[in-house]
Amino acid sequence: MSWFKRNKAGINTATENKKEAPDGMWNKCPSCKKPLLNLEQVENDYVCQYCGYHLRIGSAAYFSILFDNNEFTELFANLTAGDPLSFIDSKPYHERLVESQAKTGLKDAIRSGHGKINGQDIVIACMDFNFIGGSMGSVVGEKIARSIDYCIAHKLPFMLISKSGGARMMEAAFSLMQMAKTSAKLALLSQAKLPYICLLTDPTTGGVTASYAMLGDINIAEPGALIGFAGPRVIKETIKKDLPKGFQTSEFVLEHGFLDFIVDRRKLKEKVSTFLKLIK
Repeated sequence: MSWFKRNKAGINTATENKKEAPDGMWNKCPSCKKPLLNLEQVENDYVCQYCGYHLRIGSAAYFSILFDNNEFTELFANLTAGDPLSFIDSKPYHERLVESQAKTGLKDAIRSGHGKINGQDIVIACMDFNFIGGSMGSVVGEKIARSIDYCIAHKLPFMLISKSGGARMMEAAFSLMQMAKTSAKLALLSQAKLPYICLLTDPTTGGVTASYAMLGDINIAEPGALIGFAGPRVIKETIKKDLPKGFQTSEFVLEHGFLDFIVDRRKLKEKVSTFLKLIK
């Protein structure tokens, strides 16, 4: 016999008969703190239905939102990082890679796919923050470079979705070299007169911002995204001054001329599709 019963409002459920909600069915909006049903999040493109906050999502969710019927061919899927420096911080880098791959099911911090947006062919590369903070290492740079080569060979537009904490320190100069490498490849894409669309999401920082994330023919961002080179805390500690309200948000960056426009994720597919039609 249970030691507790609910007798109010006609409820007499014994403790042993109480049903728990399955894990992953609900989570909480980081902004307004209201509960969000997972099914409703998917239907609303992972935007809070109460306050419009754009939840952080990965490449799988972005591909499902953008590609028609979530149908695409993944490109260069088997590229994995090496450990050229035998780097060790709190743990060996090669162990960190194995753990991140097992935890996320990803090979590295970016995926690339060829599919259609409203019937129009496009290649989309999307970063995943859950893989070592979306850090830019050799594989990220190589996948972007190969994706650009693929676009040039097949005369396709290229879109890149950035979500990154910056360069991957475990690869040191090998990581920093990807800034110049990807920028040079984008120059070739421009010479081929093929469009490049940049979508900056929360967060886009460090060497990613200083290279391919801000080199688009159009640079767009999601509402409220953190966009910058160094983080606000580092800047504040360096200059010893308080920063303006909303500093480094996408709205602040737009106001200062570094973005073309901000787009709600629920309208992203139509906006990209319209741009592709306009430039044909």
